[in-house]
Amino acid sequence: MFKHTTLGKFSIRLAVFSGLLTVGMIILHRFNIAGFQIALPGLAISTLTGFIAALLGIAGLFAAMRQRKSALSSLTGSLLGFIVTMPTVFTLLAASGLPRIHDISTDLNNPPQFEAVLTQRKTTDNPLERLIPDNLSQLQQVGYPDLKPLLLDRPASAVFERALQLVKSRNWHIAAVSADQGKIEATAVTPVMAFKDDVIIRIQPNGEFTQVDMRSVSRVGVSDLGANATRIREFLSDLQQSQD
Repeated sequence: MFKHTTLGKFSIRLAVFSGLLTVGMIILHRFNIAGFQIALPGLAISTLTGFIAALLGIAGLFAAMRQRKSALSSLTGSLLGFIVTMPTVFTLLAASGLPRIHDISTDLNNPPQFEAVLTQRKTTDNPLERLIPDNLSQLQQVGYPDLKPLLLDRPASAVFERALQLVKSRNWHIAAVSADQGKIEATAVTPVMAFKDDVIIRIQPNGEFTQVDMRSVSRVGVSDLGANATRIREFLSDLQQSQD
């Protein structure tokens, strides 16, 4: 049987390794040294090792309690393990039940079409034809039934200017702005892993109202874990509130 000190020390070492691996994968991906095909498995390994470290720390903690010895090393190892593991676990739990898609649009019949960002995308990036999966629109309707075009009782020019201000305030990388066409194309970069998601906003008159449509597409990955829908939801909410 392992001594509680052995379990505690190994737990700390494994947790530190897990944390360093996590930081390493983030840095390598942010600086384009490693693609997401390497970074994501690396993060999965770091999460697993962090979880193992936490379990070993708990085992050492119970062993120390039975032997009435100091449990500081075991407690430290378990806490470090959980600190490394929990962000990934919470993210996966929050995304559980969401459809495995990465192309979200408020207009499913006539989605806004990208033009300017095409020159910035790689051939290995996710396609923009919305053909995969073949039931993409249905999956979006089931997963995000609240997403729909925004209708505002404001002139299109005023809505466009406010939308552009919101894009700039979010520090999205603007690719094209056309007031005449009522289109804004930009790229949002996620804060941690620096994943790039392309965004297009289309603003056009619709009778007495101004209709705002938005589309957000992840360049890599099958599932976006709900990130694109959240981005659209929050942007349109801010735009609506600014017009009230």
